[in-house]
Amino acid sequence: MCNSIFNYDDGNFIYPTSDNMGVDSEGNLHMRMGDNMSMNLETGELHITSGWNDNADEDDF
Repeated sequence: MCNSIFNYDDGNFIYPTSDNMGVDSEGNLHMRMGDNMSMNLETGELHITSGWNDNADEDDF
C-alpha cells in the first residue's frame, strides 16, 4: 500500500495506512468511504479522490 491517492478537493495526497484509512500531506486522518471518496476525520468533510487501491482481487503471496 505505498501508492498515494490524490485528493481533488484540496490538492493534497493521501498516504494509505491500511485498506480503509490514510493520512494526507497536512497530517489529517482520512477514512475511505468508497472507491473515489474519503472523509476527513478532522473536519467531517467528504473529498473526491483519485481512487484507493482495491487489494481484494490481489493475492497476498
